Amino acid sequence: MDSALLKVDEEKARHAKRVKLRELNAAMDVHVELSKLDSSLKRHTGMIKRMRQSLGTDHHDQLLKDIDTLSLEKYIDEIAGATLEGIARCKTEKDVWSAVEVISALHRRFPAAFTPALISSLSAALSAPSRAALSALPAEQREKEDSTRLSRQRPILRICAELALVGIISDGQKRSGGEWIMKVLRELLSNDPTLSSLPLLSIFLKSYSRPYLGLTPPQSKQISTESEPGTLSSATTNTAQGAFPVLLNETEELVEQDIRDRFKRMCEGYFDSVSKKLIIEHKRLQDQDRRNHEAYIRSGEIFEDRQQAYEKMTKGYEKLLASCQTLSELLYLPMPSLPTESQKSDSIQIGGNAISGDDEDALAASGGKWEDEEERRFFEDIQDLRDFVPKSVLGIENEEKEDKEVTEEREKVEKEKADAEAKKLEKELEDLKLDGDQVNESRDSTTEVEEHDEELDGTITPTPTSPAKASSPPLSPQLAPQGPSQLLTALLARLPDATNRAMIDQAAIDFAFLNSKAARKRLIKFLGTVPKNRIDLLPHYARFVATLSRYMPDIGTELVALLDEEFRYLQRKKNVVKELAEVRLKNIAYLSSLTKFRIVPSHLILHMFKVCLDDFYGTNVENIAMLLEGCGRFLLRSDETRERFRTMLELMRRKQSMQHFDQRQILLLENAYYQCNPPERTPRQEKERTPLELFIRHLIYDVLVKKTIDKVLKLIRKLDWDDPIVQRALHKVFTKPWKVKYSNVSLLAMLTYDLQRYHPAFAISVVDQVLEDVRRGLEQNVYSTNQRRVATIKYLGELYIYRLLGSSLVFDTLWSLVTFGHPEGHPLPRQPCPLDMPNDFFRIRLICVLLDTLGMCFDRGTQKRKLDNFLVFFQYYVLCKEDLPMDVDFMLSDSMEAIRPKLTMYKTLEEAAVAVDDMFNAALQNAGLSTGDDSGEDSDEEGERLQQQDDEDGDTTGQESSNEDRAPSPDTVVVLSTQEHLGPSEEAEAEFEKELAKIIIDSSAESRKVDKKAAWWDSAVIGPRKKRVDESDADTGLDNDPEGKGVMHFTVITKRGSKQARHLLVPAESALAVHTRSAQLQDKVEQQHLKRLVLDYEQREEAEEMKALEARNKAGAIKIRYVG
Repeated sequence: MDSALLKVDEEKARHAKRVKLRELNAAMDVHVELSKLDSSLKRHTGMIKRMRQSLGTDHHDQLLKDIDTLSLEKYIDEIAGATLEGIARCKTEKDVWSAVEVISALHRRFPAAFTPALISSLSAALSAPSRAALSALPAEQREKEDSTRLSRQRPILRICAELALVGIISDGQKRSGGEWIMKVLRELLSNDPTLSSLPLLSIFLKSYSRPYLGLTPPQSKQISTESEPGTLSSATTNTAQGAFPVLLNETEELVEQDIRDRFKRMCEGYFDSVSKKLIIEHKRLQDQDRRNHEAYIRSGEIFEDRQQAYEKMTKGYEKLLASCQTLSELLYLPMPSLPTESQKSDSIQIGGNAISGDDEDALAASGGKWEDEEERRFFEDIQDLRDFVPKSVLGIENEEKEDKEVTEEREKVEKEKADAEAKKLEKELEDLKLDGDQVNESRDSTTEVEEHDEELDGTITPTPTSPAKASSPPLSPQLAPQGPSQLLTALLARLPDATNRAMIDQAAIDFAFLNSKAARKRLIKFLGTVPKNRIDLLPHYARFVATLSRYMPDIGTELVALLDEEFRYLQRKKNVVKELAEVRLKNIAYLSSLTKFRIVPSHLILHMFKVCLDDFYGTNVENIAMLLEGCGRFLLRSDETRERFRTMLELMRRKQSMQHFDQRQILLLENAYYQCNPPERTPRQEKERTPLELFIRHLIYDVLVKKTIDKVLKLIRKLDWDDPIVQRALHKVFTKPWKVKYSNVSLLAMLTYDLQRYHPAFAISVVDQVLEDVRRGLEQNVYSTNQRRVATIKYLGELYIYRLLGSSLVFDTLWSLVTFGHPEGHPLPRQPCPLDMPNDFFRIRLICVLLDTLGMCFDRGTQKRKLDNFLVFFQYYVLCKEDLPMDVDFMLSDSMEAIRPKLTMYKTLEEAAVAVDDMFNAALQNAGLSTGDDSGEDSDEEGERLQQQDDEDGDTTGQESSNEDRAPSPDTVVVLSTQEHLGPSEEAEAEFEKELAKIIIDSSAESRKVDKKAAWWDSAVIGPRKKRVDESDADTGLDNDPEGKGVMHFTVITKRGSKQARHLLVPAESALAVHTRSAQLQDKVEQQHLKRLVLDYEQREEAEEMKALEARNKAGAIKIRYVG
């Protein structure tokens, strides 16, 4: 009731606004002094421009101000055109009301000049499109034109409806514009055979059904199915009193009563037309569906053009159905009754209306008598001929009471027979429990008694090829060229082609009009002689008989008697196996189909089963199997036959266990038994997950693609990471890469890398779990998890590419794949290993996947040598296996060619063993020569690669990786920071000054030969490069003195003269020369030591890793000797 009151308040507020504006428009008391109005071109142009943009709330106040302050007289035509353009941009209710107020202001100023021009423009804009122009366009272009027209006319229609309520559009003096609106809608709807303008009526009714039609919601939202279109007036009047509060009195209505009634009748009539159109389209869709089914039966497939036509028809039907439902809700009228789904169950359902897999599982698990809903509808939903054929033709007017009495007597007799049969079965089962061997002995006697009984009856059982002749009147084409006889002949000729429900039901209706005693005899004879190779017709013929037997019971009775005689004949001829095999199959299948339609009495089919069970041998084994497959499920789950048939099944199982059958017969009986009585199974239980878990799984499994990875990252970061449930759900998703698409594994690794910045502990836990999964896969080696292991190893490689783990873990994983599980980590040729058999090549697949993922990263430096060493051992591991399958061989070749194109593969195990031996010997030699501290985890090349990626990403982790980067040149790492080697001491400096002053005086003549371009460096502060040159010169001067005297070369810089640099020869025995020489030698020794350390860095690292590998294998170096 609160929603109803809210609607009442809203409608009253709208009515008040409309009444107020209508009074203003009717008063026309606008007094404007023309002398005070502005006539500038600029302001008029700006106003017209704003009106073209929109008449909505954005420009509402400014437009009203301009209308009051501008002259506007010279621009009326332009303003009318701009108004029409601005109306088209008013989408919301507020914009529509704003446009109405602006138009009302213009109407009050220029009622004679502006309003008629605007109304004529609006009428032209709402006119219906030309049929000739639309028919000339192609279908796609026509749809585009209709869509464009609807989007243009929708706001115009709403504003015209408001203008008619506020008095601007009127039908006459003191009348509203309701009739004008009604004419516009009638023109749109009447000239629209494709119903493309139907959305306009829906939009109009959603907002204006109350003022124009006087509709109020009924007392109940559910509309009675007995109400008919056209009774809307009385229905709404009777129900509105208790459902929706009364809004207005008749005097307060804005639209006249007669207009409202006419408008209401027009809408009701249009809804009636749409309903008829919907029913026609529904029938057309059913017919197309049936034709598709027939085409599928004929050709085994549905061609593309037929399927496209069906999909197009389905799309149009669904659109029409949605529009009809909308009109039904807005007009409070019931939907038209459409044919039920049971009448179109022959369809193979090209669209999306087929039963889903979950529904089928539920039906199968429910243990009903039918396997699925389709079968249930076929055998239970039988049409009643009284709905299609007059009662006088069926002859049921005077025989209803007699039929009831006959039916009651028949049911009583059948019940007595069933009770007697049940007692007999229980007695036989007790006898079987006492002595099971008597069953086989009584087999021949039972047959003899049966034959003796038949001889006493004096009846002759006809053969299947020569059934008993039925007397029928001779047919004479000359006497009745178009009589019932020829019509019946045509009907019987049409029956073999009736392969679906619709055709066979129509055939039953046609036969009902031809019903006579002679026609029934001909029909029974025809139905009893079905060709042996047309078993597919039997269920449809059984449905045909079931439809007619309700009013022609002799058809079913005589047909069952005919099949019963045929069954008895086949029992006497059971020794004829091959010749009558198809006849037996047809007979049992026919009886089974009629049993499920309840044409065959239950005691009769159980007696047949009992006859076969008494002689449980030869062809009767196949008969029982066919009976169980045909109607066993029905008999076991029907209330009237459940107990007796369960007893028979138990008897059959006991006899089966006591007798000896061949493998084919055992298979037949087992399949038939479990098809009839399938083992109970519990329904599948879906794991219950919280909405948050479902959201996380949806993000990773459904949404995550390359374009949406940033969006997924933001949404995951917004989760509550402090909640352990959220962390657990994320950890499950991120550590199960086999649940995502294989192409999205790299995206999952990228997402893990992005999350590492904000949640490093989470990334570490993911890497740990992935490594643990790889290890668990090696330990268990279960075939069913191979696909998971491939995805996990791919994920591990992607995690390395995104810097979430180091190369040492990758190489540890690679070595584990080739050594884990083998004795002492040594794979041996063709030697069985529980975890890695010689014919198990899955580890090779894993290694190839890992190498394909990250092998291109190991292309230089230490990592290249590590990978080369591993590839040598990997080739030996491959040769230890048996001959590779073709797919594994191709995978291995592709992987090797991708990472090492020039690698020569070893052909024999001897070559691989020698190469492995040499590789480990070289590793041991390098390990023996290496000394020094522990080396870092990653190689130089890896550090450079990581640093480059850090520079590209701008990540803060670059500071950590930069500390590990080292250049290969030793000059960049040699730093001398001690003060004792920077120059001579103070005493040496004083002695040097004395010696220098003496030498300068003695060698003043040689000072002129000094080059002016000599360096201006003091000996105590000579730069590093110049110092090295001078030292080398001094060294060479000392060793290669031409005069044979031990001297040392020095360069002296003076402050006088043009040549300020002089070369001096200092005796080698002097203190200055000795001190300088010792400093040079000490620096050289230190540099050589540092240089050797840097050059041996990679060898030390490799040797230490080889030591770690040897320690892990606990057997020193792997020595492999192959003795030929």
